[in-house]
Amino acid sequence: MKVSPIQFFRQVRQEVKKITWPKRKEVTQVTTIVLIIVALAAIFFFAVDVVLAAAVKLILRLGV
Repeated sequence: MKVSPIQFFRQVRQEVKKITWPKRKEVTQVTTIVLIIVALAAIFFFAVDVVLAAAVKLILRLGV
């Protein structure tokens, strides 16, 4: 079934009207949570990197 471009855009407009958009408060809360989780993950991976780098230096210094 072919649809003309004009009909297609009418259908798109109708579908967009059905979307339930999040409120500003919800977006702010979710964004804050995501930023906190990203910061915690960055700190965790930084700590793991420091520990592994120290372990590699120790192993290389010992000549194993």
